[in-house]
Amino acid sequence: MSDRSTVGSLSTLSNTLRLLFSRAGTAPEGGAALDSAAFSPNTHAGACPACSGLGRTYRTTEETLVPDPALSIRQKAIAGWPGAWHGKNLRDILDALGHDVDRPWRELPQEERDWILFTDEQPVVTVTPVRDATTVQGPYEGTYSSARRYVLHTIATTKSEALRRRALQFVETVDCAACDGRRLRPEALAVTVGGRAIDELTALPLDDLAVLLDGADLASPVGKGLVEDLVERIEVLTGLGLAHLTMARPVPTLSAGELQRLRLAATVRAGLFGVVYVLDEPSAGLHPADTDAVVRELQRLRSAGNSVFVVEHDMAVVRQADWLVDVGPGAGAAGGRVLHSGPVAGLAEVAASVTRRYLFEPAPVARRQERTPDGHVALRGLSRHNLRGVDVDLPRRVLTVVTGVSGSGKSSLLDEFAGAADGGGWRVVRLDQTPIGRTPRSNLATYTGLFDAVRALFAATEEARQRGYDAGRFSFNRPGGRCSDCEGEGYVSVELLFLPSLYARCATCGGVPVQPGDPARGLPRGD
Repeated sequence: MSDRSTVGSLSTLSNTLRLLFSRAGTAPEGGAALDSAAFSPNTHAGACPACSGLGRTYRTTEETLVPDPALSIRQKAIAGWPGAWHGKNLRDILDALGHDVDRPWRELPQEERDWILFTDEQPVVTVTPVRDATTVQGPYEGTYSSARRYVLHTIATTKSEALRRRALQFVETVDCAACDGRRLRPEALAVTVGGRAIDELTALPLDDLAVLLDGADLASPVGKGLVEDLVERIEVLTGLGLAHLTMARPVPTLSAGELQRLRLAATVRAGLFGVVYVLDEPSAGLHPADTDAVVRELQRLRSAGNSVFVVEHDMAVVRQADWLVDVGPGAGAAGGRVLHSGPVAGLAEVAASVTRRYLFEPAPVARRQERTPDGHVALRGLSRHNLRGVDVDLPRRVLTVVTGVSGSGKSSLLDEFAGAADGGGWRVVRLDQTPIGRTPRSNLATYTGLFDAVRALFAATEEARQRGYDAGRFSFNRPGGRCSDCEGEGYVSVELLFLPSLYARCATCGGVPVQPGDPARGLPRGD
């Protein structure tokens, strides 16, 4: 899923809407016929050439690139340049070009400052590095790149999210002047359906969009058929409680519940039968009102002649099942047994089942002592995603629960609260469903820091001291410590032509992803 994915693209509504504009849209007199691709900002035929279909452009200024003009170039006044060797290289090139890199930035002539920051020229010059006692480096040919050129090139080409975030700190984001933020070419924006351009329709809530399309005066039978298809598909989304969304809404801004139901709607609309559907906790993150809608769609899939398998913890969904498989009785080594496989009512006879108690017995009433708030954080005029001018006071030093149907703005409200609390000097710790760790080798021990103590323990052994090993030598995330063949994965991938890749245990380390011969290998991995 790309950063450009929207509700329209994920639900495939955009494909049909673009086809409607191509086949039945009202074009200016004398206007050329346009293919459906001309109405997509993600294609060369449709994207505004000035902003590549983004609707916005990045602008650099002297203020964004040089936040502290009291510094000299050698003191890293140009914050937009990269750090480490690359930044030093650009400063050395300026020195070799004859610029005063030790003079405060504000004292340089304006014409010189503009050239350093914004020129598109890339002069090549011989750079003679300053030698010191520890390094010996000969002259080399260096190519200059202005700060603007480097920042914009990084934003456009880097695959590193960290580098992209850093580069975005030095630009201002503005609406594209060519398309006024509408993302499409002028000829596509001139075509209308129901008196509106395609970008105006994609900005409407889905329920309003259905009303407008249903009332559109279309003479073409093809256009009427496409409208009927669009309205029927929007009705499925509306039934799942997604009527408030717009087709232009970016997918990354959706809540987990909205995204889950959006995918389910696409599945239901496919109209397949004889298919096995496997869903992993479709009610996760949903309000009970939204869960009811999900259950109805699951039953519709079943009634269409499909087999639906669901992993679920919500007892409201479990009660609607035709057949129930309960696994347990505990977790980990205490689980792995099928305790019941049959109608839901049959689980009442299985005494070992933990699920049985929550499925058939009334829920216990929690007993607790309420705490008194220690002040409040006042949030005023919040407008983000589904929030519209919200004012709220949230208490401090108590357990606060934010509830509401999926898509009502709960996550947006908490994001705003976290920002306000952070700005107020509080330490904010975010716990969400983001996968832990930064690499595929991350696990529970590395994430919690437990493995740091294990590595320190092995580094303190007599054999490790004799070999000169430090704690890093026992890490499967670092070269020198991890197995060089599988790079700390514990397995290797075997690529096959025309077939999926196979994965096998690494023959060098035997699945224990540290270098052979380490004392760590004397301890069984399970221990």
